Amino acid sequence: MFFQIFILGLIQGIAEFLPISSSAHLIIFRDLFGIGSSMGTDIALSFDIALHFGTLLAIGIYFFKDFIVMIKNGFTKGPKDKEGKLLWFIIVATIPAAIAGVLFEDVIENMIRSNFILIALALIVMGIIIYLFDKYMKQNKDFKKMNYLDALIIGVSQVFALIPGFSRSGTTIAAGRARGLNREDAAKFSFYLSAPVVLGAVVLNIMDKSVITAIANNASIFIIGILVAFISGLLCIEFLLKYIKNNNFKIFMYYRIFIGIVVIVVTLLK
Repeated sequence: MFFQIFILGLIQGIAEFLPISSSAHLIIFRDLFGIGSSMGTDIALSFDIALHFGTLLAIGIYFFKDFIVMIKNGFTKGPKDKEGKLLWFIIVATIPAAIAGVLFEDVIENMIRSNFILIALALIVMGIIIYLFDKYMKQNKDFKKMNYLDALIIGVSQVFALIPGFSRSGTTIAAGRARGLNREDAAKFSFYLSAPVVLGAVVLNIMDKSVITAIANNASIFIIGILVAFISGLLCIEFLLKYIKNNNFKIFMYYRIFIGIVVIVVTLLK
């Protein structure tokens, strides 16, 4: 059981930051391949929240200084300051996903999470989109040239990430590249943007008494999952930011197509 917990934590930490969809991978490995399937439904949902908390810690630690400067300058110097402006860009970009999450999360949860074919197609299609947007869009913008329309469009793209397979980091990086952001700043803004979204989801779910009960009754499992997601998340942030300096997203497209085809074949053969 603890080995399976380790695997799920590793999957969350890796797939949350690489553009391959953490929600799709958790569903595929647990519900289709049986990794961690022995968990009850209530524990599994609570465990997913704990894993997201682990990756939230990774974001907070890795970009701690960035967030402090953004918050400080955002409220003291306002949007005229480069770092202060980023805070307001993040706020603007967070609004669409927050609204969509409140309105449609339950619908998506009930209709899509068990549709493996749809998840596989989302993995394949979004993998191709990420690669094409990255390859053919000009790299002529950095944070200094970014504007509120860029932030809003990137935020709207995040709505699609509610569907497992699209990937929150994948959609936001692709949208950033479509708006002309260079790879590094598109990836950084995607990471920055994940903090309030994941924090909001964790806070909303932790208010549920059943989640608190599940955590209290299975503390060791949750601690292991959080630590593994946290450590692997830190490593993946570092890896992606270095990797994209000299490489494109082709490898992620190939991987998404491969795993999508595997899921379709396994589903049809079951």
